[in-house]
Amino acid sequence: MITPLFILSLIIGYFVVLISISYFFVKEDSNDVFFKANRNSSWYLVAFGMVGASLSGVTFISVPGWVDASQFHYLQVVLGYFVGYFVVAYLLLPIYYKNNVTSIYEYLSIRLGKRSHSAGAFFFFISRVLGAAFRLFLVAIVLQQFIFDAWNVPFEVTVIISILLIWIYTQKGGIKTIVFTDTLQTALMILSVILSIKYINQALNWSFFDFLFSGELDNYSDVFVTDSLLSRNHFLKSFIGGAFVTICMTGLDQDMMQKNLSCKNLKDAQKNMVFFSIVLFIVTGLFMLLGALLFIYANQQGISVPLMDGSAKTDLLFPEIALNGDLGFTVAITFILGLIAAAYSSADSALTSLTTSFCIDFLDIEKYEVIKQKKIRKKIHIRMSLLLILIVILFKYILDRNVIDGLLTVAGYTYGPLLGLFSFGIFTNYKIKERWLWLVILIVLIFVSILGFLDSNLLGGYQLGYELLPLNGLLTFLGLILIRRK
Repeated sequence: MITPLFILSLIIGYFVVLISISYFFVKEDSNDVFFKANRNSSWYLVAFGMVGASLSGVTFISVPGWVDASQFHYLQVVLGYFVGYFVVAYLLLPIYYKNNVTSIYEYLSIRLGKRSHSAGAFFFFISRVLGAAFRLFLVAIVLQQFIFDAWNVPFEVTVIISILLIWIYTQKGGIKTIVFTDTLQTALMILSVILSIKYINQALNWSFFDFLFSGELDNYSDVFVTDSLLSRNHFLKSFIGGAFVTICMTGLDQDMMQKNLSCKNLKDAQKNMVFFSIVLFIVTGLFMLLGALLFIYANQQGISVPLMDGSAKTDLLFPEIALNGDLGFTVAITFILGLIAAAYSSADSALTSLTTSFCIDFLDIEKYEVIKQKKIRKKIHIRMSLLLILIVILFKYILDRNVIDGLLTVAGYTYGPLLGLFSFGIFTNYKIKERWLWLVILIVLIFVSILGFLDSNLLGGYQLGYELLPLNGLLTFLGLILIRRK
């Protein structure tokens, strides 16, 4: 029987392994190691580890749970992701390596000025805090439902314990530790989804090919929405939005780029991105198949979608079946390890990148003596941990939609200014009158926010989706044109 104590024992054992990796593989406790891994990371380790960081607990839980409502429509967005990764590899990475930046927002300072640098770092900070909090919130509610509720432990304590464990194994080696731990975590996550598919098929007396050609799968496997451009999930809107989400949430995001910038050279970093994009597409497809299989199994076994706060929570269907669905210890164990790996492979790098960005972009840490730099970094690392704890707890009381849908929607607002700033810097030769910068950004954000909340009837039935992100970036770009100077 899978008991809360058994699950907790697995989690403790898992973190012992991560802490051991940090201890044995990272001997040096310097800022250069924490921020850049001495620019000596192997590209294939970075690429494989980035798969887990990109998928995260959101994909692990929320994508399978989303299949019932949206079928395979999310693959339209993923196809856009695939294109976006090539833009990152062959447009943005050469710029970052050429300018030898530690934080990618240093490029904005070089190209446009200090206020642009601060604005870029600010929106990354907001975006990454919210993104990491979304991901941590998801794993925290699963741990709460299946472990800590049995012992009447408050949700807030669950969150504190989760982030404390991340802090322990990242506080020394930073990005160098994460390159190694993310590799392990990605392997566990992929193993979990493959074994789950295998054992659920066995329980249904199917082979994998029986499942692929079954009539039951047809009920969930619709991919392309092409009937009406007014639809929120129309292919073109999802594809274009997905490409821009990738460009922003990977290429303009210090969290993801910090791993790439730890590679030995530009060529290795580009190989990393191409390999990573291919593997990510395949693995996301497996998650969609798993989602369909979960609902097929639940329908046949009479398993209801779990309730949380009185309402059905499809994000909890995978853990419900894995832990209580009579599939055996193997599925339960791999699910637990896969969930933890998925959640913490993104959260640990987020904590590191937030610390890096705050130290470099806001505190200009390099102006201090080396000994003081290290002390500052350690203090900021603790404060970022406390901030994440606060935001995750807050989400429990305000979040009311599927987590991955919420994450991508928020990205439309917070990454738009980054898209506009970097596009202006890359595709024009102008400088800007920086005293007007924040006014432009504020006006655009207010306009896009109003547009995003408008009733579709006021737009002739047109439903806004992920295209809010490129629209936000375009309007910011045009606003910067208005305040340009030669």
